[in-house]
Amino acid sequence: MKVLAFAGSSSKNSINKQLVTYATKLLEEAHVEILDLNDYEIPLFSEDKEKELGQPALAKEFLSKIGESDALIISFAEHNGSYSAAYKNLFDWCSRINTKVFQNKSLVLLATSPGPGGGSNVLAAANKSASFFHGNVKATLSIPSFYENFDMENKSLKNEEIQTQLTMALKELLT
Repeated sequence: MKVLAFAGSSSKNSINKQLVTYATKLLEEAHVEILDLNDYEIPLFSEDKEKELGQPALAKEFLSKIGESDALIISFAEHNGSYSAAYKNLFDWCSRINTKVFQNKSLVLLATSPGPGGGSNVLAAANKSASFFHGNVKATLSIPSFYENFDMENKSLKNEEIQTQLTMALKELLT
């Protein structure tokens, strides 16, 4: 199984990238590719830019990576209760190229934040909209209070209950 993983964040120190990277290490049977949204930086989407530029090669490449995978793991950063600008912009461009952005792939959707909400607002939005873009959500997991539940030195979850929930979510992806 080929799994594509990325964080919906452009921060070089993204806690969501740390989470998605850790999650992929739990998938021993899968071939995993982790993408960095910074490698897909494109102009801010607008219909005028689309007319001027056409379809950006980086958006096409991102869609191709999704197409080549069997499943996706996405960990969403929550900015003011919604998607990060970096993720939303790339997603907007991709949806103009192919409205079936997720291409009928199985998805595990994650989110975390430093606070007790754990990115639950953005996670709920992503979960609710995934089917409209032909994504098959197998599991979701919000991890609150990242710095209390993640061992920064060992790059692993230290909360056993959350570890069990993550393991169960990832098993859903493999079935």
